[in-house]
Amino acid sequence: MDPVRRPRGRPRKPVLLEPAAGLGPRLGLHDQAAQRLRALIVEGTLPAGGALVETELSAALGISRTPLREALKLLAVEGLVELRPNRSPRVAELRRDAVSALFEAIATIERGAAELAALRITAAELERLRQLQAEMEAHHAAGDLSSYFALNQQIHALIVAAARNGPLREAHEALHARAEIARRRALDSRARWDESVAEHRAILAALEARDPASAGRLLADHVGHTGTALLAGLAEADAEPDAA
Repeated sequence: MDPVRRPRGRPRKPVLLEPAAGLGPRLGLHDQAAQRLRALIVEGTLPAGGALVETELSAALGISRTPLREALKLLAVEGLVELRPNRSPRVAELRRDAVSALFEAIATIERGAAELAALRITAAELERLRQLQAEMEAHHAAGDLSSYFALNQQIHALIVAAARNGPLREAHEALHARAEIARRRALDSRARWDESVAEHRAILAALEARDPASAGRLLADHVGHTGTALLAGLAEADAEPDAA
């Protein structure tokens, strides 16, 4: 049986698990399995709505079903997996009402973070943001979305960290996994990807100018635009006829 069931209206992608490599010793097996599965979900290899067959996933990851189930519980807490009684777990769907609420929350948190970061960010952190921006733009020019996205996530995390507010950072981290998959999906639109690069450039300029109002507004708008792009993509997918 295939470990992934194709969701309605979207092409199936292969599940790229490498059983020969196994999992390394530095993290617990369930943490490593969660890390691997999280990456596959974010990049779309395990697509939204796809069933997760435990026997095949445990074999592919080279672990028993006990740590796999613990990994799936972790991902369920993050909102990436749905655990269903007497049925296989599945990758959580991106639902439009949930996406709207998620991006509203993230925009509020990151607006506050950017406002504080504009006042508290260090010279070293600004230099790091400049480096990340330059690297990110190079990946954009090369069409390397995976590398671009990894740096994009680092930039958002660095801005939140530069706010130097523990509770705000904890609130942001609590939404991180769900935000990650949603942001990655939104960048499937090349037009949105192009806009995102320019928006990041403007956010960096506002932080360099130590302008809290502009930094907060620009980052909140950036998050909002990403949410709008994702909602448009979901609506388009919903309008597609079922695949034969």
